[in-house]
Amino acid sequence: MSELQTPAKQHSHFIIYKPYGYLSQFVPEKRKSKPVLAQLCDFPEKTMAVGRLDHDSEGLLLLTTDGMQSHLIRCKSIEKEYYVQVDGEISHDQLMQLQQGVEIGVSGEKYQTLPCKVKQLSPEPNLPERGKKIRDPRHGPTSWLSITITEGKNRQIRKMTAAVGLPTLRLVRVRIANIHLNAMQPGDVIAVNQFGICAET
Repeated sequence: MSELQTPAKQHSHFIIYKPYGYLSQFVPEKRKSKPVLAQLCDFPEKTMAVGRLDHDSEGLLLLTTDGMQSHLIRCKSIEKEYYVQVDGEISHDQLMQLQQGVEIGVSGEKYQTLPCKVKQLSPEPNLPERGKKIRDPRHGPTSWLSITITEGKNRQIRKMTAAVGLPTLRLVRVRIANIHLNAMQPGDVIAVNQFGICAET
């Protein structure tokens, strides 16, 4: 566990690359041995994750001790971009369906996702290797997509791709507003004075 030298200020803010297999929380769950964010660094007391990434998702995650910052970043004017590897080759019709919004299940109810930005990535993005193998390439082709949403329902991206017949194999958040993952590696932690979030207009 590394020691961070953070600027002297009232609140602390961090940009991290959440690795695959980590829970987006600081206290381990009973009966589970999955690693948590507290194992990445000696974070200050009352540090919280701004939003979440599922255990099997990875990438950009913001941490802060400022609850107001957390509320502002989670508002619907803030874009979140994901690179998504799906099982199969995506068609034009499937791409259009995702862009226009699809019906998914949220808390047992049907929900229509908002229109969003979706494009196919070719060649595939240059991302760090994931600790766990995705699957054998001999099992068929895969596609990479960039999906940018402004909402954040539970496991939304995975449900969206499944709704058009393209199960998600790997999910990496690469951008929150104007903050990018860039060349960060899994487990990296960067202390910043402020996030400087700029919403899309």
